[in-house]
Amino acid sequence: MAVKNKRRAVVDESSCVACGCCMRVCPLSAIQIWRGIRAQVDAERCVGCGRCAKECPASVIELQEVRS
Repeated sequence: MAVKNKRRAVVDESSCVACGCCMRVCPLSAIQIWRGIRAQVDAERCVGCGRCAKECPASVIELQEVRS
């Protein structure tokens, strides 16, 4: 059986400005603003759709391949 690669959103936490744009567009509520200082992705909920990365005005979210 072949291993399927999936994508997950990853936030550059050192550059995140916690604006919340990513959180508002996530269809599965997989992103929360942690203590008002940065976005944090729940890897269990994220399906790698890319909406957050496209919406991020600071361009600090990227999609990475993960093996499942």
